[in-house]
Amino acid sequence: MYRIMIVDDEDNILNALRRLFVKATGWEIETYNNAADALKRATTCPFDLFLSDFRMPEINGVEFLTQAKELQPDSMRFILSGYTDLDALLGAINEANIFRFINKPWHDGELISSIQQALEIRDVMMENRFLANEVREQREELERRKKALNSFRDEHPDLFKVAWGDDGSIIINAKDYEKE
Repeated sequence: MYRIMIVDDEDNILNALRRLFVKATGWEIETYNNAADALKRATTCPFDLFLSDFRMPEINGVEFLTQAKELQPDSMRFILSGYTDLDALLGAINEANIFRFINKPWHDGELISSIQQALEIRDVMMENRFLANEVREQREELERRKKALNSFRDEHPDLFKVAWGDDGSIIINAKDYEKE
């Protein structure tokens, strides 16, 4: 189950979004009308996605999402706003790595679809990171084993003298094993 944080200074917006997401998705939703409280919560609990209003009284959405990114860099971030200030939008994308800018009023289906897409992308990124780390660990283990094998071969070179057949079989000469 995904955990989503929504931050907006308008309680009616928070209530509408909570109802929409809980009814349509079953995601775990936490809402905050105060960015400072939301950031405090983000220090204690992981979130998959942050959705923030752009214009809020204490700090704007870009500042909030930039701080949220520092706390939880793997989360996805959205701006929700009734204002379409291009400079602010570019700042949001560049500073806080905003995944998407959603206009108020939003279309329920498009909002849910956009968030689902962002969460799927996040899942792929997390899986890729996990797999890359696993491959890195496996390569390190292979390198350790290769060094150990080379060391063993250097200490016991006669054990590595093998006669190979054309078909890949090992040729054992019975004369080499007869007791003298």
